[in-house]
Amino acid sequence: MKDWAGTGRAYADSYASLCVGTASAVSASLGDAGGRTLLDVGSGTGMLAAALVDVGWDVTGCEPEPSMRAVSQHDQPMLPVRDGALPRLPFADGSFDAVVANFVLNHVADPRASARELARVAADSIAATIWTTSPTWLWREVCSRAGLVPAPGERLLPQSDFERTAAGFERMLTDAGWRVRAVSDLTWTWHADATALWISAEGGVGGAGLFYRALDHEGRVSFRRAFDEVCEQRSVAGALPLVHSAAVAVGSRR
Repeated sequence: MKDWAGTGRAYADSYASLCVGTASAVSASLGDAGGRTLLDVGSGTGMLAAALVDVGWDVTGCEPEPSMRAVSQHDQPMLPVRDGALPRLPFADGSFDAVVANFVLNHVADPRASARELARVAADSIAATIWTTSPTWLWREVCSRAGLVPAPGERLLPQSDFERTAAGFERMLTDAGWRVRAVSDLTWTWHADATALWISAEGGVGGAGLFYRALDHEGRVSFRRAFDEVCEQRSVAGALPLVHSAAVAVGSRR
């Protein structure tokens, strides 16, 4: 799966603001917080966890990447963060009233084992999200203009993979032992700042960042020139409007 090593600050300054776009939907799916405990698995730089604290949850983060934890502790100093990764979390059964995994199950090698582990540590509710649509056209267009061949996307083994739709997500979670209450589609436009997007690429965040890091000097120069051209032509009012869609699932363990 993707290598997130050392990307904490670059992620915080770029895609973190995109991924927190699910905060309201996740919060609504879990109902009233009322000071209940919540574990945010794959909490990254803590932006979603902070949003859930703001609506009344007693949140603990869990994040395996040291640079992410370091940024979280700097930017969200009141948020406790544990070192831990799916599919084996360092918590007892039913340790938290609710457990959340925001854009995590689309990055793990064994989604079903990981979903079972989320259910294991939840006493009541579990919520998870995956991407169903993201504007990969942007980086494909950059590569095309630069005369570069995009790297193929990562794929799971067929027996581990699942269909990246709301229905496919629900089937996978049911296979993993969830009692699924609802799965909804969420679509929103991220008005991305070109500077933030370049931070993600140069900082090695996501597939585009890993691709850029692997280029030689000439390739990087061509990639940056093409990126600037695309941003100049595609921007609206100083930002790139990028439409994203996610599936948001909520349930409990059987």
